[in-house]
Amino acid sequence: MHGFFEAALGFPAALFSFALVVVVAYWGLALLGGLGVDVLDGGHDIDVHGGVDVDAHGGVLAGLRLGGVPVTVAGSLLIAIAWFVSLAGSALTTGLPARSAVLAAALISAWAGTKALLRPLAKLLRQERPARRHDFVGRICVVRTGRVTGDFGQAEVAAEDGSTAVVQIRSRTEEAGLTAGRTALIFDYDSEGEYFLVAPFDPALLGS
Repeated sequence: MHGFFEAALGFPAALFSFALVVVVAYWGLALLGGLGVDVLDGGHDIDVHGGVDVDAHGGVLAGLRLGGVPVTVAGSLLIAIAWFVSLAGSALTTGLPARSAVLAAALISAWAGTKALLRPLAKLLRQERPARRHDFVGRICVVRTGRVTGDFGQAEVAAEDGSTAVVQIRSRTEEAGLTAGRTALIFDYDSEGEYFLVAPFDPALLGS
């Protein structure tokens, strides 16, 4: 046990030991419900697919292509891997030159290890965003009421994930001829009235 603490508090493991204590405390509070996983990163996930982008905090995590994984998760992985490698290296080496090499190896291993783990973690942590009302603008709907007027009408519309919803629709012209079974194009949403504005649409145009 004495050897463990000596290695943990010695160079280079000591550089990561305090950060690891913070990480453990953070996730302990998160498990107890005291914190959310997005507290430290302000809820900003990073989703970059090309090049090295800079995240909202300008941190080095930007180059990891987090793919929707919270910064707190990626940062915790970086610290944990770097600490473990530096601890193991400290136990196997002596002298400043060798320990300096251990530090370099710990940083490289942490970077590579975190990048390797991010993709499967992103699939596990990714949550489907529920469809929002404005997502339906530009979509085709099918009228479900006998008529559609300026103050009455309902239609069924499919979301991007394949689910369907019955929404309130309105037509600006009484002569639109929108009756049950007809298709219409949703072109706007009225947030005050909480309804969609629609216009007649010929589904044959989709194949043209």
